[in-house]
Amino acid sequence: MTQVRSISIGVWLTRGSRHETADRGGIAHFVEHMLFKGTATRTAEDIAQQIDSIGGQLDAFTAKEYASYYIKVLDEHLPLAIDVLADIVRNPAFAPEDIEREKKVVVEEIKMVEDTPDDLVHEIFTQGFWENHPLGRPILGTRETVESFTSDSLRDYFGKAYTARNLIVSAVGNLEHERVRDLVDKKFGSLEPTGEAICEQAPQVVPKTQIRNKELEQSHICVGVSSYPQSHDDRYSSYVLNTLLGGSMSSRLFQNVREKRGLAYAVFSGLSAYRDAGSFTIYAGCSNEAVGEVIDLVVEELRGVKTSPVPDAELQRAKDHLKGSLMLSLENTASRMSHLARQEIYFDRQFGLDETLQGIERVTAPDVLRVANDLFQNSSLAATVLGNVNGLNIPKERLDLD
Repeated sequence: MTQVRSISIGVWLTRGSRHETADRGGIAHFVEHMLFKGTATRTAEDIAQQIDSIGGQLDAFTAKEYASYYIKVLDEHLPLAIDVLADIVRNPAFAPEDIEREKKVVVEEIKMVEDTPDDLVHEIFTQGFWENHPLGRPILGTRETVESFTSDSLRDYFGKAYTARNLIVSAVGNLEHERVRDLVDKKFGSLEPTGEAICEQAPQVVPKTQIRNKELEQSHICVGVSSYPQSHDDRYSSYVLNTLLGGSMSSRLFQNVREKRGLAYAVFSGLSAYRDAGSFTIYAGCSNEAVGEVIDLVVEELRGVKTSPVPDAELQRAKDHLKGSLMLSLENTASRMSHLARQEIYFDRQFGLDETLQGIERVTAPDVLRVANDLFQNSSLAATVLGNVNGLNIPKERLDLD
């Protein structure tokens, strides 16, 4: 992207929380924290000062199937950015005193989810939806697993996961490919190629209804069904379906639940897609008294999109919204860097923007109807309600989609 003066560069690890055993839940996320606590030659303060002194932005996150460490800097500071990234992902100190201190930080992060009900309801939903499977476990782990980590267990995980076969370097901005390649080769070329092989099993979903009473001003609802994995042929049709149901301000759920009835401030749908599984979820926050009405409206919308083809104007609006959102996001170097890395992780190839736009544009009304009938099958809907709803009962037939 020669029109910008910045470069976003990220080191992506193709390991995440789904690759942990239950007794080490949260170790991928904890290692991510520890990589910022210092290396053999830099303290945590050194790392922060070096990035701050060039006006750079350094951050990281851990997801279910990958983790990412990324820096955004002016193009002239690329060598320093790669040097810092290589140092933190190759030479972490794992000092025992830092580990003990960081345990307290991560436990506070876990507590923060408990105090953030719109996050918590999704966490409860996911744990029930993919019960007894690593995809259902929280990325942060639990207080018990986090407090059990030691310098030895972290080094063992790090040594097996952070190997050449599991790392991707993605860079976008005002750069020259050969120069980036040479810098990466210099800093990462000596990495051990091998690593621990992992076995992934697809989760089995048994839809259930979960109601958790909590003293809150508002009730939080999450309902959902199984959806497609990342590389499924019908992924574009599912993106369009998500957009017209709850992915924009003109979507059916936003208009009917919020605008026409005033029942919720926040109402939206979303897709989560992994290598071998996916979920389509709908969230709403409403008064305790309105929970039943909101669930009925959601079920009504899901039934409606199964029975009637989407009108041409609405279909085109959803496709244009999708294409516009994608193109606007890719004007940002950090977003494009993430986009490239995820394509490499899930497809082993790059999709040009035109190819993606064509995939969206090819979606027809019969495609959306077929996918809606495939996803929204009877007895497939799981529901979670979090709030001051003691005594709430949601009979199974209330969630029927036929």
